[in-house]
Amino acid sequence: MQPFIRFSHAVDMLNGWFGQLANILILLACVVNASNALLRYGFDLSDNWPLELQWYLFGAAVMLGASHTLAQNGHVRVDIIYGNVSERTRLWIDIFGLLLFLLPACALFAWLSWKTLFLPSWDILEHSSNSGGLPRYPIKFMLPLGFGLLVLQGLSELVKRFAALKGKLQLNTHYERPEQ
Repeated sequence: MQPFIRFSHAVDMLNGWFGQLANILILLACVVNASNALLRYGFDLSDNWPLELQWYLFGAAVMLGASHTLAQNGHVRVDIIYGNVSERTRLWIDIFGLLLFLLPACALFAWLSWKTLFLPSWDILEHSSNSGGLPRYPIKFMLPLGFGLLVLQGLSELVKRFAALKGKLQLNTHYERPEQ
């Protein structure tokens, strides 16, 4: 069980780093937005690339931050049954949810976005059709990367749930709000 727990900690650390990167990308998107507004309305200068860059930064932040949000238990839950059952039952609900929903969906989305979205864009070095537009293949890479990170984090969460069932790890299954 220890190698799996070490894997889980490594994935948590990796996604913690990507979560911090997502925070920085949000800040940069705000700076780009403010700069673009100043250029557009203050100096009557307008170009498309700052607006596209802002979208890219927000999109990358969402895709790179989703796995860290899962690790921090920050995703929305519907708590109709979950809040009224034992901790052991909560662990089993999480395990089945991870195995039946999160992992298959994210693995499928990672593969599909790699094969049908990123690779065709990379092959032609796709650029925006807007004047002064940015390359599109870097942001399209964020989809398979983000879903891949979610798969890794899902596996990490699965390891934690099984370790908690075996008594090897103490896990807080009270999900009223994310822990700070």
